[in-house]
Amino acid sequence: MTQTTEMPAPGTENYRERIGGIIRDARLHADLTQTQLAAQLGTSQSAVNRIEKGQQNLTLDTLSRLGAALDSEFVGVGASGPSHLRVHGGTTLHGEIEVKTSKNAGVALLCASLLNTGTTVLRKVARIEEVNRLLEVLTSIGVKARWLNEDNDLELRVPEHLDLDSIDADAARRTRSIIMFLGPLMHRAESFQLPYAGGCDLGTRTVEPHMTALRPFGLDVVATEGYYQATSSAGTGPRRPIVLTERGDTVTENALLAAARYDGETIIRNASPNYMVQDLCFFLEKLGVRIDGIGTTTLTVRGTTGSRKDVEYAPSEDPIEAMSLITAAIVTGSSITVQRVPIEFLEIELAILEEMGFSYDRSEEYTARNGQTRLVDITTHPSRLRAPIDKIHPMPFPGLNIDNLPFFAIIAASAEGQTMLHDWVYENRAIYLTELTRLGGNVKLMDPHRVLIEGPTRWSGTEIVCPPALRPAVVILLGMLAAKGTSVLRNVYVINRGYEDLAERLNKLGARIETFRDI
Repeated sequence: MTQTTEMPAPGTENYRERIGGIIRDARLHADLTQTQLAAQLGTSQSAVNRIEKGQQNLTLDTLSRLGAALDSEFVGVGASGPSHLRVHGGTTLHGEIEVKTSKNAGVALLCASLLNTGTTVLRKVARIEEVNRLLEVLTSIGVKARWLNEDNDLELRVPEHLDLDSIDADAARRTRSIIMFLGPLMHRAESFQLPYAGGCDLGTRTVEPHMTALRPFGLDVVATEGYYQATSSAGTGPRRPIVLTERGDTVTENALLAAARYDGETIIRNASPNYMVQDLCFFLEKLGVRIDGIGTTTLTVRGTTGSRKDVEYAPSEDPIEAMSLITAAIVTGSSITVQRVPIEFLEIELAILEEMGFSYDRSEEYTARNGQTRLVDITTHPSRLRAPIDKIHPMPFPGLNIDNLPFFAIIAASAEGQTMLHDWVYENRAIYLTELTRLGGNVKLMDPHRVLIEGPTRWSGTEIVCPPALRPAVVILLGMLAAKGTSVLRNVYVINRGYEDLAERLNKLGARIETFRDI
């Protein structure tokens, strides 16, 4: 990668600065330093710094390698290029729509399938990019996987012996969920390597809590160049309750996956009782694991030494997608019915919306296909919203879900008055919400964690490059639905990682969204 001295064409500097900003945001979202990204590209830190400042000419090859390193489609040729959305806003939605099954539960169950050497069938799995990456990893180590029908039922057959030396490292590095392979694989091999995604180093905030949960089971992990080198001691178990240092969802899931194959009792304190953890618990019970305290912060697990069963399980519906659809109705002033809403995981969000003046009808409760989760149908009504008195902030379940907080940015922008959002969990996510100002919103960044939003907003169409964070990206899409005129949202791969056919499903409700690619 070399720096050129030729004079740029008029307007090129601004265009390169925009590309540089996209690359910087994607790098930060991947938790990579400039030096780490440079190492992946085979270049220098100073070259990456010039790229991010818009001071470097970029070839198609360089953009393609950047896209692969950062798991973002910056550029492509023909049908393989990045996908964009053209949104004709200002329309009213109508009709009914079913919430799809949980993405986060789906990826946890794919990891948990490694515990069972029988046939596992998962019903109505979200067919999204995150799931596709995990399936690529699973099949590379010998798991047989096939989609059974158009309902997205997925069959998994796990062999007695896994070919861990053949693991698809590229696919593994494109999913952060790969960290949840530690729990089940420690029961399948005394020593193995696991690629890690996003440049996370052992001991950083994102990884160390997993080690706290897994060390009592005899797992030792050393970070090498691009890999975790793991060794395990068979039959080792915790001598006292495991106290998680943070109530993380994936940390709790990893502890559960480890405890499921320990022939003894494990007590996990400060466990996450969130929706995907509950789904994992219900599935593990089908494998013969006994779990007390599901839905609480203390789990008592009695594992089994092995499972060779033919089981099937239907993960419950996704509360984050449900919130997305409810938000779409709110900001477009529409009346729609959102079916199969997991109400237990949206009660705080709905209570806040009610305080803001949101009007809706709720059906009687019924049970999800897993036989456990409580569902309702919600019919929205056009409502005049007002800002809440207090700031809105997330909390571990049963508080407001961390992933649902960004939706309150666009809801607050549609309400009368001033709202403070406090995203204390993530270092940079609140910054992406300021993109709503380009659609006409009044969103002020107070610091990396807090935004101040003034409404109501007269939304207007524009062109925006999709931020690398999933939920803020969907928030911008919903803002475009509400905006008068035509908007373009570029490079929507991040949305496809977490939502299945979102644009097409919104179109069935009356939205006008076109998918296109650059020629």
